[in-house]
Amino acid sequence: MRFAYASLAFALAVSGKVYLKDTFDDMSKWTKSNVAKFDGEWKLSAGDWYGDAEKDQGIMTTQDAKFYALTANFDETFDNTDKDLVIQFSVKHAQKIDCGGGYVKLFPAGFDGSTLDEETKEKYAIMFGPDICGFSTKKIHVIFTYKGKQHLINKDIKCEDDQLTHVYTLVVKPDNTYKIKIDGEEKASGDLKEDWDFLAPKEIKDPDQSKPSDWVDEEMMDDPEDKKPEGWDDIEAQIVDPEAEKPEDWDDEADGEYEPPMIDNPEYKGEWKPKRIKNPDYKGPWVHPLIPNPEFEDDDTIYNYKDLGAIAFDLWQVKSGTIFDNLIITDSEEEADAFRKETFDVMKDAEKKMFDEAEKARQEKEEADRKAAEEAAKEEEEEEEEEEEDMDEDKGHDEL
Repeated sequence: MRFAYASLAFALAVSGKVYLKDTFDDMSKWTKSNVAKFDGEWKLSAGDWYGDAEKDQGIMTTQDAKFYALTANFDETFDNTDKDLVIQFSVKHAQKIDCGGGYVKLFPAGFDGSTLDEETKEKYAIMFGPDICGFSTKKIHVIFTYKGKQHLINKDIKCEDDQLTHVYTLVVKPDNTYKIKIDGEEKASGDLKEDWDFLAPKEIKDPDQSKPSDWVDEEMMDDPEDKKPEGWDDIEAQIVDPEAEKPEDWDDEADGEYEPPMIDNPEYKGEWKPKRIKNPDYKGPWVHPLIPNPEFEDDDTIYNYKDLGAIAFDLWQVKSGTIFDNLIITDSEEEADAFRKETFDVMKDAEKKMFDEAEKARQEKEEADRKAAEEAAKEEEEEEEEEEEDMDEDKGHDEL
């Protein structure tokens, strides 16, 4: 929601260009898909806990088990050549989400959000944000489309799964490095070439090489001088229990011939195996020689998107109630940090306090309801017992 109190001096200190910023005073920048499948309805809301009801207003999903699609165009096309690319927005899963997305997708300029469907929703350039489903999936998606193929990050980066607001930030730099932050704290960083499979490997196994037939890669071997002791195999695994006695009431004619029980033989040593010694011919593990990959082509422009022009929420949610707020697309990490500080940072403590109070009230109500249910069940049981006693008395009188 609206934050109009940022100081002029602070604003002047940040020189980045903003291509889209929305505090969701209204939904005028956003276009809903006209495709029937994506019929999930949105509304403006700060939810049930917030720092300020007006300033924390965002857009909220309102219907369970629905697909949602909402798109906004940038103020102008974003070409990040030699520039940082920064995507930042806040997510509040106030409903304690069980399965659903909380990510955004960036599309090329000219993308028509009103026609977003199963095919066009996959035409995105970048997908970023949290995704939760059950206990196994609680991660941040970072997917880049490169040369027509979508590439997922090779790292598993955990997202937040509580019911409070959290700010997700992706920074992509022209040196092909990246950074992912939650609430301003770095959670992952690295090189685009190393953490995504954009490029073919620099080296491959030499197809003309194979392990020599006489290569010995077994470090240990059986001792050829170790011999099985005589009589080893004559010792049975089980023997007749020497303490077993035929029961006095055993009748051979009726019960058959008596067979004493068997027990494990304490002298049995198991299958004999020779001692192991170091193999004098051991050469170590064979390593397949590598050669330069003829299909490898380096590319220092992986980071580069020349015509970004739209952003969309394309979501499936089993349980609705997620609130998105304070979105910014910029070429300056400092600009995004400043926006986070003047929105999220000044509201998070008050929101947490209000949430804790709401949780306490909810727990107290649940406990009161539980006790009331127990009392009602107890009273019902006592009434049933009294009715049974009265019926027994009436029956006795009738018999008299």
